[in-house]
Amino acid sequence: MRNNRAMTARPHRIAVLALDQVVGLDLGTPSQIFSTARNAADEHFYTVDTCTPGGRPVRSSAGFQVVPDHGLELLDRADTVIVPGVHGASLDDRAILDPEVHRALNAAYERGARIMSICTGAFVLAAAGLLDGRPATTHWAYAERFRRRHPSVRLDPGVLFVDDGNVLTSAGVAAGIDLCLHVIRTDHGSAVANRSARRCVVPPWRDGGQAQFIERPVPHPTDASTAATRQWAQHRLHEPLTLRQLAGHASMSVRTFTRRFRAETGLSPARWLLQHRTDHARLLLETTDLPVDQVAQRSGFGTAAALRQQLHQSIGVPPTTYRRTFRHSSTPPPLPTPPPLDRANTEKEWLSDAE
Repeated sequence: MRNNRAMTARPHRIAVLALDQVVGLDLGTPSQIFSTARNAADEHFYTVDTCTPGGRPVRSSAGFQVVPDHGLELLDRADTVIVPGVHGASLDDRAILDPEVHRALNAAYERGARIMSICTGAFVLAAAGLLDGRPATTHWAYAERFRRRHPSVRLDPGVLFVDDGNVLTSAGVAAGIDLCLHVIRTDHGSAVANRSARRCVVPPWRDGGQAQFIERPVPHPTDASTAATRQWAQHRLHEPLTLRQLAGHASMSVRTFTRRFRAETGLSPARWLLQHRTDHARLLLETTDLPVDQVAQRSGFGTAAALRQQLHQSIGVPPTTYRRTFRHSSTPPPLPTPPPLDRANTEKEWLSDAE
């Protein structure tokens, strides 16, 4: 897990680097999302400022000019640097290849700043050499152009964002929201990120990846959806749900349910459940005093050992360490105790259903 660098005496400083033909939504996303992250005293965890090369005005893709308060010197003191997307028609312009921009980005990276991109901002990071040999993503529509131009980057166009330590990239446009919320969650925990998402009226976490947004034939309106079953399952994460139960709730065969579930979420039902159970366990660790074994039961893992293994795999720390890092002072009332899971039988049923 990344060190909680934002938990200091001063707010974590974010510099948004706007280049010519910056995408309007990408430019506004960091300020909007990070400004909602606050502590119990309503103090901001982050400050967000915008800069351009030379502090000069730049054009946006939305028909307005961006008049910044800062030049590239802002990157010298930023804790995080974010490069928004550039309009696709401008990806070959000189701004993408500006040596001054590349030097400033590399200098920020070398002194330990976190570097992020939104959408086609990944082209700028790649041109600066910051993505060489790294996993990264960008908007799916520009994936082939990116691969041709930067073959040394391990591009994954099927995900919403990639966190590779101090360098993070996100997919097209609104995926920048997902990445910013992920950073808040990493820095300050799920409760703070969830509050930020509520303030911005966006989901705190989106299932699946870019595959669900790639152009494809629109399903027939009479086709069944798994949305109601997903909502039903979210209220029963503590129960030993099986694939057959989920398919039965959706009134589908196991094969049809699995196919439609994956098409709608980008995940298998088992992976989707694991992801939501992990998120729920993290929230319980942050906001309750429940013993780890009870957190494991109420989030659907059954045993403390199973929860420890999952948290190690997903975020690299055990439950007790996670709780010490993100524990909040106010504790809500205890949750009702669900029936214990029979983990062995649950795993057998999933395997049986999948055959």
